[in-house]
Amino acid sequence: MSVSTAATAQTVCAPLPVLGGDVTVPLVTGGEVAYAALDYAASAPALQRVWDDVAAYAPYYGSVHRGAGYLSQLSTDLFENARLAVARFLDCRETDQLIFTRSTTDSLNLLARALPADCRVFVFETEHHASLLPWPDARVTYLDAPRTPRQAVETLERALADRAPHGPALVCVTGASNVTGELWPVRELAAAAHAHGARIVLDAAQLAPHHPVSVRDLDVDWIAFSGHKLYAPFGSGVLAGRADWLVAAEPYLAGGGASRQVTRRADGSVAVEWHENAARHEAGSPNVIGAYAVASACKALTEAGWDTLVALERHLIRTVREGLAEVPEVRILSLFGDDAPRVGVLSFVVEGWNSSHFAAALSAEYGIGVRDGLFCAHPLVRTLLGADHQAQGTCGAPEAAPGEKSLNAIRVSFGAGTPDEHVERFVSAVRELVTNGARWTYRTENGRCVPAV
Repeated sequence: MSVSTAATAQTVCAPLPVLGGDVTVPLVTGGEVAYAALDYAASAPALQRVWDDVAAYAPYYGSVHRGAGYLSQLSTDLFENARLAVARFLDCRETDQLIFTRSTTDSLNLLARALPADCRVFVFETEHHASLLPWPDARVTYLDAPRTPRQAVETLERALADRAPHGPALVCVTGASNVTGELWPVRELAAAAHAHGARIVLDAAQLAPHHPVSVRDLDVDWIAFSGHKLYAPFGSGVLAGRADWLVAAEPYLAGGGASRQVTRRADGSVAVEWHENAARHEAGSPNVIGAYAVASACKALTEAGWDTLVALERHLIRTVREGLAEVPEVRILSLFGDDAPRVGVLSFVVEGWNSSHFAAALSAEYGIGVRDGLFCAHPLVRTLLGADHQAQGTCGAPEAAPGEKSLNAIRVSFGAGTPDEHVERFVSAVRELVTNGARWTYRTENGRCVPAV
């Protein structure tokens, strides 16, 4: 990167402090190097601010909702205030419910359990498995991968218009692809769904950490995301949106907290009156620390300023894309084309390389953590690669002949905590590996490529 480009980057903003920024890892070639965490799309490092907030609260946590003691009351207030903070972050409607779950996957499975009995579901094959798989097979229509945002809207409109009978319907769509990083036309898809009497749920797992998300502005009926992708360190997720289907459904889990009153009938059976608020689907002792961490992350991102964070990420995306464009053997995967707006997620293949081998070399020889494989979006990656068979984890140099189809891909992802040095080292490492090859030997172990001892 040129000096002028570096100076411009410094005027954009400094990355937010995250845990692990000072961690060093050993290299197979000798010595240690600062670890470059470039797998944000899987789990982003926790913000230092979030960790500090959680650490400050940890000595005071107690049972939530059912304790008379001071710490229990404090924790209950903290938990419910976290719910309000996340609802503000998502710009929820006053009548929406916000349920704390374990993850995006958990949130969408909860919603799948709450669907009316005759509800049809429409989902693009391009979805992450978390939003592709929860729906009952007998009632789901899988839509082919679109090649433009306009085509996505038109495909959905045709499918909804052709459905029979015209009962309740739900559309599930991602906000940003976990494979290509491309932004989907959520607002237009929501308008198309509503015009045909359907509802829509937004998988914002990859969108919420990178862009502001407004339930009202996008006009979605529900939204789901995971805390561990939003710079929070613990296992919490969120499902927020319209209350009616959630209140009408049986509790996702049966147990304490979900029940308002339990009595014995004359015949000896048990009668249960369930809550009609978010507690209906939050049985058991809630993860108050996880909820607080998510709320802290929401506040931290808002206070940092989305304009600033988006500008930083666009700079990083430009650095990676321009650097990879200088390596002819690299092909970046895309549905909507090079000019499509995107978040900091890019997947690519390298001619003549098995992706597992390439990713292993980035880690072992350069201290760079990326991901390889099909990224829990198998239909999409195989569509982009033109491969219709199972990916293999063999390694060697090279495993794929020039011009041969790759069986999996490499993904690099970054965000608000990524310094310039990490993406610059990544681009330099890609160039060196393609030009000079790996400096170490590798073998396959349990389906993965690892350095040979």
